[in-house]
Amino acid sequence: MFTKAKNIDTAFRHIRLFTLVVVCGSMVFCCFALYKSYQLVQTAQGTVYILAEGKVLDAYASQRRENIPVEARDHVATFHRLFFTLDPDDKTIAANVSKALYLADASAKKQYDNLKESGYYTGIISGNISQQVQIDSVEVDISVYPYYFKCIGVQRIIRPTSIVSRRLITEGYLRTISRSDNNPHGFLIEKWETTENKDISVQNR
Repeated sequence: MFTKAKNIDTAFRHIRLFTLVVVCGSMVFCCFALYKSYQLVQTAQGTVYILAEGKVLDAYASQRRENIPVEARDHVATFHRLFFTLDPDDKTIAANVSKALYLADASAKKQYDNLKESGYYTGIISGNISQQVQIDSVEVDISVYPYYFKCIGVQRIIRPTSIVSRRLITEGYLRTISRSDNNPHGFLIEKWETTENKDISVQNR
């Protein structure tokens, strides 16, 4: 009688231990499944699919801090390409400069006004002159805000009789603003000035 009771008690303890192990295992498995599901959702939310030329491309979202140097350099380069790329057409000049001025503060507007008052744009139109800029490098210091930048490039002035290449160096600061269609990077160039703009070569045509 006592042996049967002892066996029943032992069997009950084994069943209880087995049940406890199963319950704990189920809880661990559920927690792991929830964690992996959360990770999967986070990854999916950070993925954007872009349709480009009939092909689907993956794009991954990241923190703005990680992209500041890249976006800042592209912002500066875009501004300079718009501001310095000119053709003998007043509508083209106005369109490019208008886009450029969305990316900078009054310091750029002041330079534009000075060039306009001096007849620079009128000379480009009347002389059938085209102007292009090639950006060699953009240095951005993000250790101190607002971010200091230095842009180095080559300005090419194409005249009917010659092509003049000029070394162009500008500098200024970047501060963050809200992104918009006119300013997709969300930066504004401040205290912009040209520190060097001199001829480096002249090629006769």
